[in-house]
Amino acid sequence: MTAAAPPRRTALVTGASRGIGKQVALALARAGFDVAFTARTVREGEGVVPPRTQREGDRAIAVPGSLDSTAAEVAALGVRALPVPMDLTDLASVRAAARTVLDAWGRIDVLVNNAILHVPHARLLELDLDALTRSLTANHVHQLALVQEVVPAMVAQGGGTIVDLWSGSIRNDPPAPPGEGGWGLAYSSAKAAFGRIAGAINAEYREAGVRAFNVDPGFVVTEAAAARGGTDRIAAHGVDTVAEDTAGRAIAWLATSPEADAHLGTVVRAARVVEQLG
Repeated sequence: MTAAAPPRRTALVTGASRGIGKQVALALARAGFDVAFTARTVREGEGVVPPRTQREGDRAIAVPGSLDSTAAEVAALGVRALPVPMDLTDLASVRAAARTVLDAWGRIDVLVNNAILHVPHARLLELDLDALTRSLTANHVHQLALVQEVVPAMVAQGGGTIVDLWSGSIRNDPPAPPGEGGWGLAYSSAKAAFGRIAGAINAEYREAGVRAFNVDPGFVVTEAAAARGGTDRIAAHGVDTVAEDTAGRAIAWLATSPEADAHLGTVVRAARVVEQLG
């Protein structure tokens, strides 16, 4: 009797129409994963982002990237691509994204939480509390909702890996006010809450084969960051720029190497992992 072929490895990457998320999707595809990925922008030419800071006003800035373009690049690497429209501000959309992948492929071996709602950085006394609430809801509560959809499936299949894109703003105070090289509280407080999810997963589900990592991608000038401008002011504070594909290369290693378990409970510095890998 011929043994059944092992199931194909699958990954779900959020926020992958451009930037770090797209590079993570491509890195996992190169590692042999079928890749599902989410974003709000479906077709090329539709992508827009808000300004970096609140003081720049309310305007839409055009950016490249889309689910369609990521799908084409993933499929070109010889694996299955599954584009899934998802809006991080819409809880039903977030939950439906996980169910779409599970219904299509039956499993999710790797979940990468990269998507983020960018609320323009505001100074402390100018920060609208509704904007703070939107940031906390989308970037922490709804991210947790996605994890809650995926973890039971990972337990049922015997294990899985979850990667959360961390931020230096969790640990470090801003070096300057927003607009002068620093960041706003709506961003850093939501990221700080988000940064606690991985530890909770490991405490409760590690024995069931589910492991979670916080990965610090470093300071990356993505397409959206370049379009918004102001990255030169951040770099002026001595922040080194990291290549856009660095996090993807590190995450592909975490998802496939038995040695990755040594990094559980730490913040994985993507640049350091890639340097060690040569």
